[in-house]
Amino acid sequence: MISIALLALSVAGAGACVSSAAYTSRVQQANPVSTGRIVTVNGHGVNVLTAGTAGPPVLMIHGASANAREFSWTLAPRLESEFRVLMADRPGHGYSQRFDGASALGAQAAQMAGVLDQLAPGEKAVIVGHSFGGAVALRLALDRPDLVEGLVLSAPVSHDWGGGGQAWYNGLAAAPLVGPVFTQLVPTVGPAQVRAGIDSVFDPAPVPENYFENSAIGLLFRPPNFRANAQDVRTLEGELASQSKRYGELTVPIVVFSGSRDTVISPKLHVGELKKQVPVELVILPDEGHMPHHAHGGDVANAIRRLATGGESR
Repeated sequence: MISIALLALSVAGAGACVSSAAYTSRVQQANPVSTGRIVTVNGHGVNVLTAGTAGPPVLMIHGASANAREFSWTLAPRLESEFRVLMADRPGHGYSQRFDGASALGAQAAQMAGVLDQLAPGEKAVIVGHSFGGAVALRLALDRPDLVEGLVLSAPVSHDWGGGGQAWYNGLAAAPLVGPVFTQLVPTVGPAQVRAGIDSVFDPAPVPENYFENSAIGLLFRPPNFRANAQDVRTLEGELASQSKRYGELTVPIVVFSGSRDTVISPKLHVGELKKQVPVELVILPDEGHMPHHAHGGDVANAIRRLATGGESR
């Protein structure tokens, strides 16, 4: 029997569908899919933004609650004169298609590998990953080392963290029955809440001007995208518990940029553990939070250049 609470949520969700559709239309007009290209990988579309037309390939993988536009105004402009920069939406984010099993890191890495197979065939790329994207980048290097020249990771998530730290709304959004209804409510409150909370992600560094608009954070609050993000986050710890056992297999150079005052993740529990398993060049940034590739974009770009030209990590 459907509970009274669930029935009330269903009624509210039905009423929210109209506002949700209107929100989706507005945010997609502001951030059109036409700015990228759709590459079909394993039967599913992957949206890829590109910059630069010559030079070695660089593939950039965004974190949770984000999309490929995170890099289009931060790192890509620093590299596009020397590299072919590929910025891919992960499955269910931005304009990439979601599919059953897409939360698995292996599945996400396979989609990223397919992008390289099609857009940079026969070449190795430097893989850039931020936060959740760092976990996908590591999996790509494990599963397809033939595609990877090196890894440059910004505040990466790499290991399970012992439970906790999950936002309550991700549990609701990921739930099989309640989730589709709950996510219809998200456009009415989500954008304002995130705008108010952006400071904590960058803290103690300042939030760049127009960050919300430039990174197209609004795309997250389309109901299917919000649900996909919640499923990814809810699945991540179990995925990492398994994946992290394989890190000893990694042979590519790895550079990690880590904010010393990151409060979104614990560097000690992630890159600290990664360093115990594999050589890592760790760049610790004082007075930096979870977004090192913004204020320290020049340093990140230099690390990419070095690995792309065969420079080893220290």
